Amino acid sequence: MRTILLLVTMFLTVCVWGAEPKLETIDVFPPGMNGIARYRIPGIVVTPKGTVLAYCEARKNNSSDWGEIEVHLRRSIDGGLTWLPSQNIAHRADRIEGNPRKAAGGEREQTVNNPVAIVDRETGAIEFLYCVNYARCFSMRSTDDGLTWSDPVEITATFEPFRQKYNWKVIATGPGHGIQIKSGRLVVPIWLAYGDTGDHKPSASGTIYSDDHGKTWKAGDIAFPDEGEFGDPNETMLTELSDGRIMLVARSVSKANRKLISHSSDGATGWSRPVFHEQLWEPICMASIVAHPAKPGTLIFSNPHSLELDKGGKEKPAGRGKRRNLSIKLSHDDGKSWPVNKTLDAGLSAYSDLAVLPDGTVLCFYEADQSIACARFNLEWITAP
Repeated sequence: MRTILLLVTMFLTVCVWGAEPKLETIDVFPPGMNGIARYRIPGIVVTPKGTVLAYCEARKNNSSDWGEIEVHLRRSIDGGLTWLPSQNIAHRADRIEGNPRKAAGGEREQTVNNPVAIVDRETGAIEFLYCVNYARCFSMRSTDDGLTWSDPVEITATFEPFRQKYNWKVIATGPGHGIQIKSGRLVVPIWLAYGDTGDHKPSASGTIYSDDHGKTWKAGDIAFPDEGEFGDPNETMLTELSDGRIMLVARSVSKANRKLISHSSDGATGWSRPVFHEQLWEPICMASIVAHPAKPGTLIFSNPHSLELDKGGKEKPAGRGKRRNLSIKLSHDDGKSWPVNKTLDAGLSAYSDLAVLPDGTVLCFYEADQSIACARFNLEWITAP
């Protein structure tokens, strides 16, 4: 019965949306809901059954990266039109307390950070990774479309090979989502920092991967080293191109004020030398990228389209553009060029994550001022004047 209802919903959605430009936005995690001061760090995926899973950090007391933080999730079974009540899904195990920023005070906070979901099309399961106190990493799994989750399994040892290059003090997955590539491999972007305990810089980024459907995880190569003109690469996002290559896009604090790009044939090794992409502006903010499954070579990118300018209207090297003017870019050539740029939210807007529904509708789950909202739109909206 549920399958029939889902198919009917998708059919009606296609009929209503058709080829006309359509955009609608729904608040999903407003501040104050369930006593949470601020929700941040969005991630979103669509399961093989069409269920939408939207998740984020629930920062209980304030918006700080460190503090008493949980991971909350909401499900939608109608393509993001309505949302079921939120669940606290992590960290459901013995508490791991200790905020290094408040170590002298005997702080009892537990920071659960950087949630990442990966849809396994072959098994139908949802693999879910997250970190605790930016120091330990855990994995869990749902086999019922996000209704329930397995007990977490620690996978921190996966990050140990990275110490050969960077003696990290901080580790983080994503944020956003991971992907399953054509070979069946699950790939998750990660970053690590190797300054003082608790500091998020200096940093570098790469991937971890699983070839056994999330049972075990391995470290890939560092894709974005912290060297030369590449300043503190960290939060990354990835997608599979039409030729099977994996493209990784990184945030960094670099004079170029642009996103860094690298490619790999397997999502783990042999990353190409990073290059800055002139059209992908960098306001020092997490972005997202997704391939549209119905149109090979078509990529969608979300990020605040903002740069810091001096009084003469010129870019400030390594400037920090305002986190506002969240925009959607469109590429028809696997990310070589981005000829279309459309403002989604001209106001305060920051982190975002993208997913595509079975009917082709695009979902952008993003930080809209103090809330996290979900925008639903079609390709026609992106290209409309």
